[in-house]
Amino acid sequence: MASSNHQKKGGKISPPAKPLSSKSPKSALKAFFNSAYAQNLKEQICEMGRRQWQREYVDANGGNMAIRVGEDLALCTPASVSKGFMKPEDMCLVDFEGNQIAGDKPRTSEILMHLAMMKRQPRAMATCHAHPPYATGFAIAGVVPPRRMIPEYEIYATVGIAPYHTPGQPEMSRLIAELVDEHNTILMTNHGVVSWSHLDIEDAYFKMEIIEAYCRTLLVTAQLGVPPKKIAPELVVELLKRKKTVHIPDPRYRWTHAELARPEWFPGRKEKI
Repeated sequence: MASSNHQKKGGKISPPAKPLSSKSPKSALKAFFNSAYAQNLKEQICEMGRRQWQREYVDANGGNMAIRVGEDLALCTPASVSKGFMKPEDMCLVDFEGNQIAGDKPRTSEILMHLAMMKRQPRAMATCHAHPPYATGFAIAGVVPPRRMIPEYEIYATVGIAPYHTPGQPEMSRLIAELVDEHNTILMTNHGVVSWSHLDIEDAYFKMEIIEAYCRTLLVTAQLGVPPKKIAPELVVELLKRKKTVHIPDPRYRWTHAELARPEWFPGRKEKI
């Protein structure tokens, strides 16, 4: 049953009435970690892990996720556990410096990246890192996928690319964090993909589905041997207007019509289109 601080309202389990921080009493942090509200978030992480594993976005113990749960607190996945077989009791509670506050298993070694994203972007409620093969192929090539192909991608994804640095190191976290103000999906050169959402962990995971399906579709299109048709710039403007209404960042809000129309690299073609 939910504790008095986490009562169900309208069928949903409400968060703590008073936001927690790393300076909250240990008893309060422990109570939160074992609350019905935290249990629900842990189950959501496990479900997203299963989806990633089933879609082969992660292998072995790869991938990690985090959810902001306080002023400077996050729930995150453990180290060395397959994302397809995690259990709620495997999850960890950390502060924004990466110190583990609760959880029997050690937290993911890449937590600093997630925390750097949350510290840089206050709207980031959840973060997701995985290695979807098609999108990771673009990351290894160091190429941002060309735009103006599919409306849903234009609206829900804003993709940037970060240079390679050793996973788990502060420098990698800094390079990723520098991009989160204008991009919700980041290709990590020679590594994989990390995304953030202002909604929840499922939405952060959806960014993985979107970028992976898009990259796969681009490669299929390239095999057809004809120049792809692109969405006209004036129609991209309409999509960007809709994108603003769902509160997703995009540097193209500032672009001119000519900038929106400029040609980009496309798989299998020597000339830009």
